[in-house]
Amino acid sequence: MDLLPTISTLLAFTAASLLLAVTPGPDMTLSISRALSQGRGPALYVVVGTSLGIVVHTLLVAFGISALITASPTAFLILKTGGAAYLLWLAVQAIRYGSSFTVKAAAGPRGTAFANISTGFWVNLLNPKVIIFFMTFLPQFISAGDPDVTGKLIVLGLLFIAIGMPVNILVILGADKLAAWLQQNPNVLRGIDYTFAGVFSIFAAKILLTQAR
Repeated sequence: MDLLPTISTLLAFTAASLLLAVTPGPDMTLSISRALSQGRGPALYVVVGTSLGIVVHTLLVAFGISALITASPTAFLILKTGGAAYLLWLAVQAIRYGSSFTVKAAAGPRGTAFANISTGFWVNLLNPKVIIFFMTFLPQFISAGDPDVTGKLIVLGLLFIAIGMPVNILVILGADKLAAWLQQNPNVLRGIDYTFAGVFSIFAAKILLTQAR
């Protein structure tokens, strides 16, 4: 059983995952808000919760995609094509509307570790954009004929967490300065938007061209 993707696949996945990790979204906004209002400890627990949410998404996708390939490899290829189209749509949306980053550090009682983990978990797990994204993002890095598809998807999901957590921790450690800097420098956010759009357009084109052959 070979659970590790090829080096080229790992490099492409790492680059895409790192880009996603530095792109402001609901998870980052929540962790920064919690760091500013309750401190770094509660914010780190939020990151643990969001990571657990990603584990659930990964397992659902891994076993769901495996079942789909077994039932119909053609349906899997259709899913990948649709996924590529979705990534392209995300790229267009990033250019049209850009990243929104607004943090309100409302003071409140310091929550327990469990409460903060639960908050991060449910915010991530119930976010429909995350659900759709994982269904379309992870399958782009495997092939329908791979006998170890379930294991590879789980490895990729865990790698996604391993790449994102250090970024999230650094964000929390510098939450006050980072939040102010991002809000005062919208050009940085636009730069992230254009980079995001470019990278995911390349992924989408690669998938679509490969399947057109």
